[in-house]
Amino acid sequence: QQAHIRAVKHFAGFLGRSPDTATTEDLRSYQLHMTDAGVTPSVYNARATALRFFFSMTCGREEMKRYMQFRTQPRKLPAVLSAEEVSELLAVAP
Repeated sequence: QQAHIRAVKHFAGFLGRSPDTATTEDLRSYQLHMTDAGVTPSVYNARATALRFFFSMTCGREEMKRYMQFRTQPRKLPAVLSAEEVSELLAVAP
């Protein structure tokens, strides 16, 4: 609950007015703002989830959910040993 309240409060601070008066363009601007500000995907998605709940359950504006996008966490490739490193590793193995 606290995280949802914090997310809606952050959105209201961005808007400078009551969040229930937000338009689809306001949502788009907010999402771009979060991306430009370097908000991590997990925080971004938590805020988007809170706003989806706020608009659908609190405000009864289901159509706003269509304009909220989620971000994926970038995946790192595993470290792969080169052929030389594998042969060195095998050479020292008993």
